[in-house]
Amino acid sequence: MKLSIIIATYNRAESLIRALNSIAEQGADPSLWEAVVVNNNSTDNTAQDVEEFIAAHKGLNLRLVAEPKQGLSNARNGGIAAAKGEILAFVDDDQTLVPTFVQSYIDFFDTNPCAMVAGGAVIPQYQHSYPQWMPALLEQMIANPIAERASVSTFKRGRIPAGGNMVFRREIFDRYGLFNPKLGRNGKSLIGGEESDLFARLRREGVALYFVPKAAIYHHIPDAKLTVEYIERLSLNVGKSKRMRAEADGKLCFLILKECLKQVATYLIAAGYLICLKPKKAHFLLKMRRGIMAGVKSK
Repeated sequence: MKLSIIIATYNRAESLIRALNSIAEQGADPSLWEAVVVNNNSTDNTAQDVEEFIAAHKGLNLRLVAEPKQGLSNARNGGIAAAKGEILAFVDDDQTLVPTFVQSYIDFFDTNPCAMVAGGAVIPQYQHSYPQWMPALLEQMIANPIAERASVSTFKRGRIPAGGNMVFRREIFDRYGLFNPKLGRNGKSLIGGEESDLFARLRREGVALYFVPKAAIYHHIPDAKLTVEYIERLSLNVGKSKRMRAEADGKLCFLILKECLKQVATYLIAAGYLICLKPKKAHFLLKMRRGIMAGVKSK
């Protein structure tokens, strides 16, 4: 088994089936890869719907496993243990994959035997239309778009693959450890940072992060993620996640200084929006930055 897709899920049966439909449409030889759905204590129809999907797609190597320890990091770690592939691809249950996703990663790792980690493009798909009021920095936090590229390249310093489109050789986790269970979504909690934590460990060890073309995913953004309430909650928890990581690394003072500088830069960008008569963009940009700073300062 060359590649395993690991998709952790919690109470999103409808979007999960949409994701599985895109997985079933992959063009790669089905004998070379599998998909492992990790059910993280869902209380909706997830288990039943996935079992019905498996029954209707007998030619697909698809398995449903349960992870009783709540939290996205626990679910992903459970998927690593259950997967059979040499290459582990993590996708989310609110995404769909292009038909070349699996084959592109198999080809990349086959032709680059020294490569250990890769990622691909992330294309936001909004429930209705692109929200014109949303500043680019806020979209980065909500949708994490990553543009498609024409050829294989490396992620520059400060940039990492998206959590919903990241792929590793299995030995990465043997060498550098699993996802940190203290970080990552947990039920309805919006704490994150588990991918950033893992990639920071890899960067410190000099592991290169590669971009693979034609391995894009579409990230489906519902209207519920564009509300003021959600933006405020997400911003606060992004700040809390940063503080948790900084405290663990003994770099809290450095983080606070860095965030203060970002706050100054945010005011300058917001002023530019106001000059260009885009007050809503300025408003939401400042709301995002205030929320992040509040999270960083929280204990």
